[in-house]
Amino acid sequence: MTLTEMITAYNALTAAEGYIFGFIYDHKLYYVELTHLPTEILKFNRTSSKRGGIPKVRVRANSKFRLMMVDSGKAICLGGEELLDTADQYNKGERFERVITETLTAETWVKDSVPFNVAGDITLHGKQIQIKMDGAELTNEKTLMRIMAA
Repeated sequence: MTLTEMITAYNALTAAEGYIFGFIYDHKLYYVELTHLPTEILKFNRTSSKRGGIPKVRVRANSKFRLMMVDSGKAICLGGEELLDTADQYNKGERFERVITETLTAETWVKDSVPFNVAGDITLHGKQIQIKMDGAELTNEKTLMRIMAA
């Protein structure tokens, strides 16, 4: 699948009605609420050949995009980047999801494995919201093919 085909399939399958995108800028952790993920921050690549070379889409913003979000006031600062530096078994994306969940919903975050086509990561303002940290995998071809075949 091409990047365009993967994004089209993802958008048709996702349960998300909006997104929270997190990034580090000037050693601070920011987030921005988006109705959709702009194509300029969606990047196509493949897993290593050792892992089968599966095509995937990553969410990765360049410094220009991050600066534009901060300067426009759309990005909200949560604090220093050390918010993601906790001594636990979770990765930065999971830690970001915890910070967002506990900050915006006042609920205690619990790691789950609910697929993106079933529900978002949180419910905010009555909408299903998918949470993604800069550099996260949005989806991959294998996942899309499995969901479409079901």
